[in-house]
This record gives sequence, structure tokens and C-alpha cells, in this order.
Amino acid sequence: MLSGVFVVLPAPVITETTMLAHLRRNTGAVEAVLRSALDKTVAVVNLERFDYARALDLVRKYADLPLSFVDAAVVAIAERLNEDTIATLDRRHFSVVRPAHVDAFNLVP
Repeated sequence: MLSGVFVVLPAPVITETTMLAHLRRNTGAVEAVLRSALDKTVAVVNLERFDYARALDLVRKYADLPLSFVDAAVVAIAERLNEDTIATLDRRHFSVVRPAHVDAFNLVP
């Protein structure tokens, strides 16, 4: 875990979140996500080269779901940071994916 930070947001999640908020015409949500990145309420984590490699492995392995790049990036970052808890409403994907560092993720809420 990053020192003093309780919420880590892989960078691709910002794009997906703002896209969904725009589709729902919720500009307030877009502003909130961007504001949280600016005021460091959340730590935005960029993917490293090996995170992309892990994401590719996961997308291939879970092609039947299908697992999106963003979800695979979340798993890759969680593995790299040794995190076992993911905040998501997407239980369908994250309950199936088996991370490399723990038996399964704790999903909240």
C-alpha cells in the first residue's frame, strides 16, 4: 500500500469511470473523479511495462468472461502493490479472476 493513501486508482479506471459518468450524463461524477486525483484523495497509479504484460496474460486467460483491459489493469496493479481488496460493483469479473498473490480478492462494497 502507498504510504498514507487508502484508495489507489489505476490510471485506466479514470477513463472508464468518466466515460460511464458521461453516458449517464453525470458531469458531477466526472468532476469528482478528476478532483480526487488532483487533491490526492486517491493515488493514481500508472501502469508499468510488466503491468501491461500481466494485463495481457489476464485478458487472454479470461477471454471467456470477457475480461476488459481496465479490469485486468486493476488486477495487475493490485498484484504489484500486494493489495487484496478491490472496491468494485463488478463482482461478476472480480469474483472469477484468481490473483497471483492471494487466493481471491476481498470485494467491497
